[in-house]
Amino acid sequence: MDEETPTPSLRPPLQRSASPRDLEPDERDIEKIRKWQQERVAKKLRGEYESAITHLSEVINSNLTTPSQIASVRIEGAPHTRPSFLRFLIDPLIPPPSPANDLETALHSARHIADVLKRTDIFNSVDAKLERAKAPLAGKHDVDLVFATKEKGRFFVKSSTEVGNNEGSASIVARVRNVFGGAETFEANLSLGTTTRKAFNATLTAPLTSNLNTYGEMHVFGLERDHSSFASCTEGLRGAKALLRSGHMFGGMHEFAYEAVLRHLGGLKPDASLSIREAAGQSIKSSVSHTFVLDNRNDRLTPTHGFYFKTVHELAGLGGDASFLKSETHGQISRPIFPGVSVSLAARSGLLWGLNGRTMFSDRFQLGGPVSIRSFRANAMGPRDGSDSVGGELYWAAGLSVISKIPKKPDWPIKTHIWVNAGRLDNIDQSRPLSDSIAATLTKPSVSAGVGLIYNFDIARVELNFGLPLVASKSDGSRRGLQVGLGLEFL
Repeated sequence: MDEETPTPSLRPPLQRSASPRDLEPDERDIEKIRKWQQERVAKKLRGEYESAITHLSEVINSNLTTPSQIASVRIEGAPHTRPSFLRFLIDPLIPPPSPANDLETALHSARHIADVLKRTDIFNSVDAKLERAKAPLAGKHDVDLVFATKEKGRFFVKSSTEVGNNEGSASIVARVRNVFGGAETFEANLSLGTTTRKAFNATLTAPLTSNLNTYGEMHVFGLERDHSSFASCTEGLRGAKALLRSGHMFGGMHEFAYEAVLRHLGGLKPDASLSIREAAGQSIKSSVSHTFVLDNRNDRLTPTHGFYFKTVHELAGLGGDASFLKSETHGQISRPIFPGVSVSLAARSGLLWGLNGRTMFSDRFQLGGPVSIRSFRANAMGPRDGSDSVGGELYWAAGLSVISKIPKKPDWPIKTHIWVNAGRLDNIDQSRPLSDSIAATLTKPSVSAGVGLIYNFDIARVELNFGLPLVASKSDGSRRGLQVGLGLEFL
């Protein structure tokens, strides 16, 4: 009798025999199941999107050399912008009909047009697309460029607290964008401050060239300044300014301007000097000026690399009481010397030449202070009459700073620095050669040195310094010990 071969027992048919293929979680955990499903859907959509992009790229690349002309350009979503202004921007960017034009030419034109529309600062978004040309006479492969845009809000109002060179103010700003449909901007500013007690400024800006590199501006302004900290008077200004600005600071910006200002020195203190009393009253300045700025620094407030250069030339005497030639130059160079440590060298100079032999208090230079030459009182250097600093006609100033991050705290916004400042402010004796005055000013500097802390806000730089005046003229108002500086430009 044959023996039967034993039959192995069967496993239950629904028993798990391997790990889940798609790493699905336990079906009893509802939250994990929901998250897993969402991730699978997102993965599928991402794959479809990447496949579509790859297919589109292949289609475009295989048709780049297809002969194609731009039949038309349409801008959608710009109800407040003049069609004539849009044509002014776009027409220079459309290539003229030519057998050499192809789809690649159309794509480059679309990119340039989208860029110039964004730089007008009147659109929140600009999306470009190509469509088959709709014109009856258009060629088989001709295209229409269509730009779907969304305009920014036209009206803007804000209040703020602002800081300048050792001055603070509170202000309210109102702005209207795209005023006449041609990317014009109107802005009005009213502020109350410490040194500038009251200030009003209204500005209308408009582009003048289709590449948006040249702008025209009109300013109407008025302000009242309190000079009592260094001169026993106040000053009121009312004026207008028209200017033409071309270029940009990184590659070099030029500004040509005409300015007419009615000035009034008043509010004299009882102990005001004879020089201030003689300067009191009204005067009119009518001048033309040219400004050039080149700035490629990596940071405007505390640069570690780059170069800054600014020069201003002004000629007054086209009517009014003031008659002078004025020139001023600022420069700064910064370089890293060790990781976290940089050196900065800054210099300024200015010359005021009276065309009728005399200059006015309002036009003269002032020097000294925490944003100028540290360890001297603000605007307290140079010629003096009694307790009043009356300003000068020739100056120079230079500063060397070694700036370092806080050891073991490189991420802190606070930095330390060691600095040395030097400079001088004098008048010009026009009865002698100008070279004599320059030599005397250069060879008799006032010097200070010290250490301090630097803190950068988004809009300004704050310094807390301890310094000593090492060399000072009798007329200079020195200040030893702690000094706080708040401003935009420091030596």
